Amino acid sequence: MDFGNYIRHLREQRRELSRRYTVREVARRIGVEPAYLGKIERGDVSSPSEETIRRLAAELGEDADLLLALAGKVASDVCEIIIGNPILFAELIRGLSDVPEGELVLLVRKVRNGGMAGPRSRRRDDRLGRQPGPTSGADEGRSELG
Repeated sequence: MDFGNYIRHLREQRRELSRRYTVREVARRIGVEPAYLGKIERGDVSSPSEETIRRLAAELGEDADLLLALAGKVASDVCEIIIGNPILFAELIRGLSDVPEGELVLLVRKVRNGGMAGPRSRRRDDRLGRQPGPTSGADEGRSELG
């Protein structure tokens, strides 16, 4: 399913439960014209900005990264991280492309729980109100990937 159809599907699902999810009402809450939201849903315009996609995600209760990916975009914070070390992240992403989904889920959980946390992960944990995992300063910069 493409981005526009997926947005329409989410909005219409919610409209079945509440009249708050008409094109007009959703457009008003995310700060766009109803005609523009209709064009997005029909695929008549190119993908909206990251900020508009994030507002749509919040309004429709969907993951912003998923909607960004459906729109052919990557979150700006993820781009900044990759740009900071492009060779290693490109190799990592390509290397993980053949890993079964179940193993990826376990790896992501390990990273989220601080098992591989570096300074950025700990800052994210702080923003999310999580306790960082057990790491010491001596472990920073080391990779468990070998």
